[in-house]
Parts: sequence; C-alpha cells; structure tokens
Amino acid sequence: MKKHLFKQYALNDWMNDVIGQLGFYEPTAIQAKVVPEALKGKDIIGQSETGSGKTHAFLIPLLNKIDSTQSETQVVLTAPTRELAIQIYDEVKKIMQFSNNEDNWRAKLIIGGTDKKRMIGKMKQAPHIVVGTPGRILDLVQEGALDIYSAKSFVMDETDLMLELGLIEEIDRILTNANPDIQLMVFSATIPEKLQPFLKKYLHDPLYVKIDDRLAPEKLEHRLIDLKHRDQAAVIADISKVIHPYLAIIFTNGKENANKLAGDLQQKGLNVGLIHGGLNQRERKRVLKEIQQLKYQYIVATDLAARGIDIKGVSHVINAELPKEEPFYLHRVGRTARAGMEGTAISLYKEADIALIKKLEKQGLTFTYYDVIKGEWREAKAWDIRQKREKGENEIEKQAWRQVRKPKKVKPGYKRKMKNQQQKAKRKLKRNQMNKK
Repeated sequence: MKKHLFKQYALNDWMNDVIGQLGFYEPTAIQAKVVPEALKGKDIIGQSETGSGKTHAFLIPLLNKIDSTQSETQVVLTAPTRELAIQIYDEVKKIMQFSNNEDNWRAKLIIGGTDKKRMIGKMKQAPHIVVGTPGRILDLVQEGALDIYSAKSFVMDETDLMLELGLIEEIDRILTNANPDIQLMVFSATIPEKLQPFLKKYLHDPLYVKIDDRLAPEKLEHRLIDLKHRDQAAVIADISKVIHPYLAIIFTNGKENANKLAGDLQQKGLNVGLIHGGLNQRERKRVLKEIQQLKYQYIVATDLAARGIDIKGVSHVINAELPKEEPFYLHRVGRTARAGMEGTAISLYKEADIALIKKLEKQGLTFTYYDVIKGEWREAKAWDIRQKREKGENEIEKQAWRQVRKPKKVKPGYKRKMKNQQQKAKRKLKRNQMNKK
C-alpha cells in the first residue's frame, strides 16, 4: 500500500481523504513547497510549467481553510481564459464532491460568454469560492453583485498570459476592492520584467518558488527536421506515416498560419482539429468537447489557445514553425511526456531558427537530427556539421603553417616551396587525426 505523504502537512482529515480519492500520494515539487506555506497565509510567487501540479498546489491549502458557517466569499481564483477557468472550477467541484461539501459550500464560475443579468440573479447568496476570468469578475464587483473584501486568498493563474492579453489592469482594479491584507498567490510559467511593478505593489514579502524540472523531462525526445524549402503540410504528412500518435498537437505562429495548415493537412487525409483565439465561443466549445472525446488525432493550435486549455494524452508535439523565444518552445513541448510518460517533440526548422536552437542547447536540451525518407526515419546531419568541419579545416591549416620554416634568405620561388611544405604538413596532420579515430 502506498504511503500518503500529504499527511505531513496540517490538513483536515477530510482533505486527506479527498487527496486519496484524487489518487495523489506524493506531492509534486511545487506542491511540496507551496502547500505548507499557503496554509500559513504566505504570499507566494510560483514559477513552473503547465502539468507540474500547480492547480492542486493552491486548491488543496485554500479549500482546506473554507469555513462553511461564514456566508461570505473567502477564495477568489482567476485565470486568463474561459477554458482554464472552467478546468479550475471542475477541480473545485470534484474536491467538493469527494469531501461531501456540495451542500455546504457555494462555488461560482464567473466567465464571459454567459448572460450577466441571469448570473447576477443567481447570486443572492455570496459564493464561498469564486472562479473566473478577470473581466467578468470585475463587472460583477462594479455592479455590486459580488463583494470580495471578505476574501482571505486571491490566486492569479497563468499570470504571464494575463499580462500578454492585457488583463493585469483588470486584476489591479479588482484588487482595489479587496482587503489590503489578502493572501496573494501568483502562478506563472515565466516571470516577465513587465510584471515586476505589479508584484511589488501587491505582494508582501512573498515566497518565490521556481521549479525547473519541466525543462527537459528524461522521457522527452527532441527531434529536428530541416525543412529545406519544402511544404510544411507535406513534411508533416510524411511524419504522420511513421509516428502513429495517440494525440499530436501541431503548433504554428499565428491564426492565419494555423487555418492554412489545418486545411492543407485535412486535404492530405489527416484527422485534424483546429484551436486558436480567432474562433468564436461556440466554435471553441465545440472543438474542445470534440478534443476531449478524442475525435481528432491531430490538433493544429497557436500558443495562446493552447496555454489556456489542458489536453490530456498528448504523445507528440510537432512544431510546424519554431517560436521566436525559448519559453514558448518549453511551453509547447511541456504538453507531452507528462506524469512519467514518454513523449516526442518534432520541430521543422529553417536557417532563421538556428539562433533559437543554439540558445536551447545552451540551456541543456539535446536535439537529434532526422528526416523522413520513403516512409522511414533517417538520421540527418546537424545544422552545424559543415560549420564544425570548416572550423576543423581552419585549425589544421593554421597548425600546418606553424610547422613551415621561413627561409633566412629569400630566393625566387620561396613562396611556392613554403606552400608545398605547408601542404605536406597538413596531409600528415590529417593522417594523424584519422589514426586517432
């Protein structure tokens, strides 16, 4: 029988039972650092990748402190997208169900795309737990339908994405209506410099937790394929014949590229779904439902759309285009090789991507170079193989010249004689180098 390691924390007995029902036994790295400090009411900045267990790192300690006898809002959980808010809300409901608190606790999902008047009408009693997107929460606070001054804890999830989508200003306005002593917990895959003024304004002596274990999971392989002026869809169609994925996410840079690639792949007979920020709410809801039902084997997505949704069972990530910055590469490939499972990241690259590849290699990632030829994986030469060869040639050239004696008296034809000596020394150096191999 597995030992329940969460029992080391000062959690209620019913929460320990819930954790067992969730199938958790050992805390993830971020949970081990966040849970005990969050229970003490500490402000926290948690930096970790999607899939590191951060949602339960804040849900477990915060829901553990809910007092159902107090009819007031106690916890506010915010997320940048409706999909992510819905996922957090679903986990809250699951904990309520496992703890038999469905009748005692009131949890409310507050997101856009729903009838605001109808929502306000249903909020005659203050929810103990609020989960939602900043814009709609701010609407209800300004309407007087929601009072968050009583809240003890406030969470911002995927904060770098909030910054990117311009939602920090709305969070700022929400927090002016909160108790100045509220516990703030900020979770983000990256902590951009632009976020610093906000963090300094609202967080009091925060604990900073950074988890780096998502950089290069042991069971994640990184393959690179030189595009060589070929058509992206044609190369991905060739890849599809050799990988047979359970589920593959194909990333592109931008909505237009995503639309074109999805259409081209569908024409080639691939079972492809499409998700990006340009879809309307009804389309997004339909596609997400179909993804959960495993209707598609391939999903073409943009960075922003994929950051806001949790797609389970991803066996492969394919970068039709590499992103411009390292964090986005890590976000993308972090979609696979989760929970000890194996995963493969395959990226099509061009000469313009070499600077990014160099940076990622400096961070410790190891890439292997392949191509798909006649329905088979074939090892290919690395982008820098010629560069390394030329560098080696230049070094031998220099060494050979160092062995050439310059005559004391310059006679006609001395340059040719020196060149012949250098060539002879060069051949000898090359033979020695080959013998060492």
